[in-house]
Amino acid sequence: MTDDTSDRRSAEVIEDESMVRDEPSARLAAYRRSIDNFDAALIHILAERFRTTKAVGEYKATHELPPADPAREEKQIARLRALASESGLDPEFSEKFLRFVIDEVIHHHERIREAGSRGQ
Repeated sequence: MTDDTSDRRSAEVIEDESMVRDEPSARLAAYRRSIDNFDAALIHILAERFRTTKAVGEYKATHELPPADPAREEKQIARLRALASESGLDPEFSEKFLRFVIDEVIHHHERIREAGSRGQ
């Protein structure tokens, strides 16, 4: 993403530029409020994602399926790398982030499977 594109997108985040006038500290505070909102949205989205993957883990444990699905993981990574590139986000970063999330999901699925096998 070019600096010009980045600047335009950042400016779009601030709803009313007149509120920040050209005072650097006010502009920075407005950017930070936007970042705080994005961070909160990310946490809510991740929580929802993990609720769904928990259900997947329970389904896999019940049906004796492996916690990991390497073929699906690779498809997802390729799909999301392309999406990241189209969106102006570094594909390497997006892959690292997604792999971190996938590893955590697999860990949760393993714990669900272990808990199920102890309960039998």
